[in-house]
Amino acid sequence: MAQLKSFSSSHSPTTFAFHGPERAHQACWSRKLNSTLELGARVNELYGNACVSIRSNGPSVGSRNKQVIRSTLPSYKEPEISEATSNKGLRGKLKKVVLAYSGGLDTSVIVPWLRHNYGCEVVCFTADVGQGIKELDGLEAKAKASGACQLVVKDLREEFVKDYIFPCLRAGAIYERKYLLGTSMARPVIAKAMVDVAEEVGADAVAHGCTGKGNDQVRFELTFFALNPKLNVVAPWREWDITGREDAIEYAKKHNVPVPVTKKSIYSRDGNLWHLSHEGDILEDPANEPKKDMYMLTVDPEDAPNQPESVKIDIVSGIPVKVNGETLSPANMLLELNRIGGKHGIGRIDMVENRLVGMKSRGVYETPGGTILFAAVRELESLTLDRETMQVKDSLALKYAELVYAGRWFDPLRESMDAFMEKITDTTTGSVTLKLYKGSITVTSRESKHSLYRQDISSFESGDIYDQADAAGFIRLYGLPMRVRAMLGSS
Repeated sequence: MAQLKSFSSSHSPTTFAFHGPERAHQACWSRKLNSTLELGARVNELYGNACVSIRSNGPSVGSRNKQVIRSTLPSYKEPEISEATSNKGLRGKLKKVVLAYSGGLDTSVIVPWLRHNYGCEVVCFTADVGQGIKELDGLEAKAKASGACQLVVKDLREEFVKDYIFPCLRAGAIYERKYLLGTSMARPVIAKAMVDVAEEVGADAVAHGCTGKGNDQVRFELTFFALNPKLNVVAPWREWDITGREDAIEYAKKHNVPVPVTKKSIYSRDGNLWHLSHEGDILEDPANEPKKDMYMLTVDPEDAPNQPESVKIDIVSGIPVKVNGETLSPANMLLELNRIGGKHGIGRIDMVENRLVGMKSRGVYETPGGTILFAAVRELESLTLDRETMQVKDSLALKYAELVYAGRWFDPLRESMDAFMEKITDTTTGSVTLKLYKGSITVTSRESKHSLYRQDISSFESGDIYDQADAAGFIRLYGLPMRVRAMLGSS
């Protein structure tokens, strides 16, 4: 049996503490990010040593290959369910539940809560989507101490970027003008893996640690419904009496579950290879400016290098394939662009968005590599797409983003729209060079063998293809409705 400690060579220790799928990445950073050197240290803590040495002919994402690790834990005698709860919904009827597990306080408490309230076995599932998981080799002990019967860990980073991030990038999907959908894209790949694990271990239910106020509960559950409608879904935060961190700690003590020793952050964070989000504390008031030391992936643009840096992105059919001439795997490409973009303060977004459940929320996002890629694809499309095609694509991109944000990744509509996006960007092949400087991105070069730009037509010099005299007749016909309307007014 493979051991969890095999991950330790690829992940440097971080200060992340996870508290359920929706409120992951609670972290506290007291140092200020005033130099690119310190940024590099933080990125190492987030992503591990994989971001240090990236080569096209090496293993994907540093020194690790995609792998699945199962740890079978000692069996536990299931507790008796009280008569008061045995007839309540599914309680007492479930045999085995797959729980989205992080090893933090919330999910550690959910394990015994499920066992005591549902009388079922609990299989803990952990997905690596590039969030920088702390002490992976300690998850087995934590799951065992909480009462789980099995732990499953899957590395989903390459799948996440290739099958979820890149389609959104190709579609140009941006939610409410700013949000590049970092969390929205991660949830369906995690939920899909949970459905697969449930089938592998013979589970009849899945569970998550999302609260009843956020978007993630919808994203998880719609994916469950789409891929296996027969699975039961348990959402403890919508059922239990635990209302906060102190209640969770007391519950853990009562059931002899070791409480993860972590320093609680003032922010709620969620991170993966695509982005890192920040919510809570002073950010809850849209009038407050974020503190300088809050950011973790990007330097303050004021502290970024005084010399700009150029980065060249090669793109094939709307999908990036090379960075500065080097072929990289999807995940490694993002690691490299996060490093480059973060150094120059690229990709900071502060926005107030409309949550799916109806309320507004304020969040700050860091998406350095993603911002670079979006700029590159958009600039290449300016060469390869005609006006009508670009307008239709942009209009559909809004709906595409809305579907992804709302958790409808496996909706037939999004899948059909994705087929359109794949077809329409078939000729979006070429290269774009961007200049990064103190938080800004400037395009310096666009090239494509499929370019619709013709210098012999666009030039102010006379040419054989375009006769300027033809414009007179075009303008008279194009403006005919306006002339007719003016004539009516003067009669």
